[in-house]
Amino acid sequence: MRDRPRPVRRHVLAGATALVLVLTAAPAAQATAHPGSARTTGSLVLIGGALKENNTEVYGEIIDRAGGSRARIGVLTAASVPESQDPHADDPERCSNSACNGAYYAGLFEKHGAADARWIPVDLDHIANADSDAVVEQINSMTGFFFGGGDQYRYVTTLLHGDRHTDSEVLAAVRARLADGAVVAGTSAGAQIAAGPDMVTGGDSYPALRDGSTPGYFDDPARLGHLPRGGFGFLRSGLVDTHTGAYGREGRALRLAADTGHDRVYALQENSALVVDAPGTPHETMTVLGTNGVGVIDLRDARARTTPAGWTLTRARYTHLTDGDRYDAGRWAVRPAQDKRPLTPRGTTPVPANDDVFHSPDNPAGVPYSFLATATALASTRDQRTATATTYERSPRFTVTFTKRPGFTAWTSDGTTAQTLVGLRVDIAPR
Repeated sequence: MRDRPRPVRRHVLAGATALVLVLTAAPAAQATAHPGSARTTGSLVLIGGALKENNTEVYGEIIDRAGGSRARIGVLTAASVPESQDPHADDPERCSNSACNGAYYAGLFEKHGAADARWIPVDLDHIANADSDAVVEQINSMTGFFFGGGDQYRYVTTLLHGDRHTDSEVLAAVRARLADGAVVAGTSAGAQIAAGPDMVTGGDSYPALRDGSTPGYFDDPARLGHLPRGGFGFLRSGLVDTHTGAYGREGRALRLAADTGHDRVYALQENSALVVDAPGTPHETMTVLGTNGVGVIDLRDARARTTPAGWTLTRARYTHLTDGDRYDAGRWAVRPAQDKRPLTPRGTTPVPANDDVFHSPDNPAGVPYSFLATATALASTRDQRTATATTYERSPRFTVTFTKRPGFTAWTSDGTTAQTLVGLRVDIAPR
């Protein structure tokens, strides 16, 4: 994922009632298989970026699904720059290229208990390896795969065949291993590339709301772009976005989905994972792991239009899932974790003012997870049914309105704080 510059670690790019809440009674959507793929018995572990080295829950989940102590993990880092483009390629303390990032992740997987983890040598310096019999043999020996971060478009240019958008031999082998039961994981760009049609290629929320989306890949990272033919198509029941709360990407996710006719977005948060069982089948179910969670944006009833004042969106719904929550994609249903119970809000403090709802890169005082913070504060208060927040930018200034309508629920494990939100209405309008 092309991300804003930020400090990073070296080499890292990137007891209650268990009640099923059916968000609407719409029939289950039938998943569309990626061309040439079989129905899968494998699973996905998609991480929103900034995966910490000590996240034993997520690393452990990937390793367990790959065979535990017998796990063999293939690490793909073609989203990183290759060695030839890294000025620090010869410095193990400063390098940040595909080879050294591959070694970094391989070391972490072995540290967390995998029997073996190896870099798969495909990148912009070794594009021919994507159709190498020797590399395919290496893929076929693996029980799990991990796609690292960087820029997902590099995965497109290395593992797919140009304008044909067909699988390289290596990608076809990974897809076959997934169908046979392997786990495919990825962080940041490595999660984004799992998306199907209209995969996002870049963009910030405010320019997205103001200007809309455009097919393609652009030098300007603030411009909302997307690839109509998508990424690898491992997960096709919704659009995918990453680093969502940390970079305030809810706005661009809403605009891209509305522009391209998608009715759902999986908004992945940092250091957290969406674990997908039976992806691409009518039995696709998901579990959330990690400290920050996953948003699910529902646009089935949403309506978008452009007025002389600017773009508007009404009747979108926002769900935020946290550690242990489960989600049934076909039924659009949430099952909160067993330690959570319905929240009876008792707070009387007004929802704090928020004049930077999408954490603008132009605001030095901006706060990550701003959109989620307003939503959570509203869910936790007794005396407010609605709350508003605005964009930092003013030409025009967009107002986001959050509303607790019938059917909205919040869940808690401590009795006071809303941790899981289900079906909060979201409207966006310029002013």
